Amino acid sequence: MTVYERIKEISKARGMSLQSVAKSAGLSQNMIYQYKTVNPKTETLRTLADVLGVSVDYLLGNTDEMHSNKKDDKTVDLEQDTTILALDGIELSDDYKQFIIDQVRSLRKLRGDDE
Repeated sequence: MTVYERIKEISKARGMSLQSVAKSAGLSQNMIYQYKTVNPKTETLRTLADVLGVSVDYLLGNTDEMHSNKKDDKTVDLEQDTTILALDGIELSDDYKQFIIDQVRSLRKLRGDDE
């Protein structure tokens, strides 16, 4: 399977168009289609892997394991962390972030998952 086919497959599984993946990765809208015949640069591969939530090795076809084996993955507390949240390449405002936090808390309470 080619890099293009891997990107197309995982994009579809994530409910994303190739254009939205390209935009989120900072690429031109149709750049991914060029990967049918040419492999992307290393840095572009890393960015695409991050956007898609898979490892570079997966995109290259070196493994069928989608996720990286990073040892430094950490849990992020949405209220404490200043990470910028985005959806479809558009940054979410603080109001949206707080709404998401409130919705998760309500769902936890409803399901009895609250600690």
